[in-house]
Amino acid sequence: MQQPNMKMIQQMQNRLMKIQQELEEATVEGTAGGGVVKAVVTGQKELKTIKIDPSVVDPDDVEMLEDMVLAAVQDAMAQAGKLSEEKMGALTGGMKIPGLM
Repeated sequence: MQQPNMKMIQQMQNRLMKIQQELEEATVEGTAGGGVVKAVVTGQKELKTIKIDPSVVDPDDVEMLEDMVLAAVQDAMAQAGKLSEEKMGALTGGMKIPGLM
């Protein structure tokens, strides 16, 4: 097995930085309630926006709206996690490296 040299390590670091930038710029959308609640997060799992269709705002049932917001955010975070795994998997050849994923 070939030992990694400095050039290989530097190339991997450059690819990692590029992937991290791509994840920062990429967005994914999670939805709940058939799309009446939408959450958008980056590939780095930073919540960017929440959109709520006014038709689901019921002052007598705030709990349902809270549940839908939570579900939409969880859906978006799961999709961001998959995106990150795909991009990092391309870098690591599918190996799980602690601290990278």
